[in-house]
Amino acid sequence: MKNEPSSPSNLSRRQFVGTLTAGAVTLAAASRAMAQSAEPRKLGVALVGLGSYATGQLAPALKLTKNCYLAGVVTGDPQGKGKKWAAERGFPEKNIYTYDTMHQIADNKDIDIVYVVTPNSMHADQVIIAAKAGKHVISEKPFTTNVPDALRAMAACKAAKVKLSIGYRLHFDPTVQEYMRMAKAKEFGGSVKMDGEFSFVARSQEWRQKKQYAGGGPLMDLGVYVMQASCMGAGGVPPVAVTAKFDPTTKPQIFQDVEEGLKWTMEFPGGEVATCAASYNASANRFRIEGDKGWLDFKGMVTGRDGTQREAGNAFMYTGVRAVTNKGPLTFPQVNQQAGEMDDFAQCIREGRESRVSAEMGLRDLRIIEAIYESANNGSKRVLVKA
Repeated sequence: MKNEPSSPSNLSRRQFVGTLTAGAVTLAAASRAMAQSAEPRKLGVALVGLGSYATGQLAPALKLTKNCYLAGVVTGDPQGKGKKWAAERGFPEKNIYTYDTMHQIADNKDIDIVYVVTPNSMHADQVIIAAKAGKHVISEKPFTTNVPDALRAMAACKAAKVKLSIGYRLHFDPTVQEYMRMAKAKEFGGSVKMDGEFSFVARSQEWRQKKQYAGGGPLMDLGVYVMQASCMGAGGVPPVAVTAKFDPTTKPQIFQDVEEGLKWTMEFPGGEVATCAASYNASANRFRIEGDKGWLDFKGMVTGRDGTQREAGNAFMYTGVRAVTNKGPLTFPQVNQQAGEMDDFAQCIREGRESRVSAEMGLRDLRIIEAIYESANNGSKRVLVKA
């Protein structure tokens, strides 16, 4: 006759309690292991404005991101462009909004982050709408067109307890990160001089050449990059004074209410000096820093239309940023800057930390811009930068 299996009635009370306790411990450990191994939920991103940057850079980057994904759009053409984006990029049509219905994103749990990529003058109001909807926000640079609007947007995000970041993509490029490290470590020594320019030739007038939408000319669009690189070279601090002068206007049919170009000098508290330029009627993408102990020059090989390669400045490129130094070239893997930027912001939200490209940095740059315009409008007068 086979022995009957043990049952609670055949076990001692101590054995039975021990069996239950061991099982509970095993179940709890298994649950913890499953929770630790589970992938965290990706955060949904809605792009506001579907122009060339959203189409050519941000949408492709969102295919590479690990912490977030494209969840929806806000567009002035929901039936055409909006539905086309939804069909081609795989999000539901219910996640298409217009600028007038953007506030309804508050009811959409698919969307965690709103990325504002519209003309500069629209940034502040759209950041505020997103904040009031309870969504975290990235504003493309420049943050806004003026300091009061930036402060208004920052206050809205603070009141809504949402995070706010600025689309300074170059902070997520490893070559630029090494440049920042070297500058903070004072590896260039003293008597530091910087020289940079970012310019391209505008063939016709678009929103960037209209003050109503852009807030200014190439300083707002391209000059921000040169300002950023200069502040990086000074160890991450803003300048104390600027001196600026507008370039002559040679294309009045295009440049009717914004500058065609300008040049300016930035003086920093540590004695560093940066000579800068930005124009819509030149071609340049360069930045160099040099001190009494070393130098760094952003240069790389570019391929011409005829297939030949040559060395050229590439300080502010979307991809392929390279640099050479007095100790040799910097060689780092090429990354998608925009993917890194958005992934980092999603991680900031998860971890409850602030972005390295904060709204405060965007506000700093607007104060520098205002000082540059004040100096240029006053005939190259040296202007102190407000804190």
